[in-house]
Amino acid sequence: MTGDAPDSAAPPATLTALRALILQSREALPKRLSQAADYALSHPQEFAFATIGAIAQQAGVQPSALVRFAQSLGYSGFSELQAVFRAHARDRWPDYRERLEHLRSEEGGDGPAALLRGFTGAAMHSLERLSETLDASALDRATGLLAAAPTIHLLGSRRAFPVAAYLAYALRKLEIRCHLIDQAGGLAPEQVALMAPGDVLLAVSFSPYAPATLELVAAAAARGHGVVALTDTPFSPLAASASAWLEVAEADHAGFRSLAGTFALAMTLAVGTAEARHRATA
Repeated sequence: MTGDAPDSAAPPATLTALRALILQSREALPKRLSQAADYALSHPQEFAFATIGAIAQQAGVQPSALVRFAQSLGYSGFSELQAVFRAHARDRWPDYRERLEHLRSEEGGDGPAALLRGFTGAAMHSLERLSETLDASALDRATGLLAAAPTIHLLGSRRAFPVAAYLAYALRKLEIRCHLIDQAGGLAPEQVALMAPGDVLLAVSFSPYAPATLELVAAAAARGHGVVALTDTPFSPLAASASAWLEVAEADHAGFRSLAGTFALAMTLAVGTAEARHRATA
């Protein structure tokens, strides 16, 4: 693809489709436009809300390069491209802060009870968004990969670790062979290296992404293993290595992000995998 706008299909209207187009065309872009593409892939939140001047400075290009980058993807200009990033970011947490302010004004009060209302509100919002936005075909691909795996290896660091630990519990209760990569003793690379042919890695990570998780996912993918990723945006670095990835955007209260949607999705994957295995052997 050159710096000229395509003549045919309309430019992508969703961030998932836009990411696919950027990845497809990035190698053919001139150097400065490629820099703009790299920045967009790595910093989708900043790309959504910063000014064109600030983005250009951070990406190391001129503002005119961002305009040409947008046009190379079929948009009329930078504002139209940026609108796709903004729409996705706003759809994930629509007016949530306003809803929390309304909650406080309606119910008032401080202390643990008020915190509980805030946290349950965030959890309900996360679950609603997951139900409305999850890609059913991606969920089918993920459960298919997991159902076919001799052993499922589970990976999560920091706040994602409880999700991986729950999956280990649920899968074992469902009599599905799995292994929790607990990273004890710093032996996580060896744990990944011992994955057998056909095994699948199920990884969970959200921004700011744990470097250890990214490295282990890349290592598993490089060895030819299937990777199923639970993450928070189409531009997550996990998506590049994943055979199937699922987006779950958690709401927050007082800066603490919920895990309600992620746990619901983890439970869905565990039970869905068991159901897929049962159908395959029935």
